[in-house]
Amino acid sequence: MSYDWLLVALAIVAEITAALALRFSQGFSKPLPTVLALTAFGLAFYAVSLALVSLPVSTVYPIWAGGGTAGVALLGVLALHEKAGRWKGMGVVMVVAGIVVLNIASTGQGT
Repeated sequence: MSYDWLLVALAIVAEITAALALRFSQGFSKPLPTVLALTAFGLAFYAVSLALVSLPVSTVYPIWAGGGTAGVALLGVLALHEKAGRWKGMGVVMVVAGIVVLNIASTGQGT
């Protein structure tokens, strides 16, 4: 895995962290989760901006957004005990499948 893809992975983790911290910020009324959310969002944007110097936006952005979406959905169910169901599970599977297809396309194997 190249350095640029590690930056994308970091951006995904930061995005997930930010979204979960946002949940606990209670509308920016709790200082610690608010600062964590804003810092993590900033880190996510910075990491993805660095990755976009050499990777295509048509691949990176959907992977970043989809990875964050799937990660938040999974942690919402597993850690925050949010309701899970067949449709939510299918949605996460489709997001992950889309990320896999985009990765295949970006390596040139799917052409």
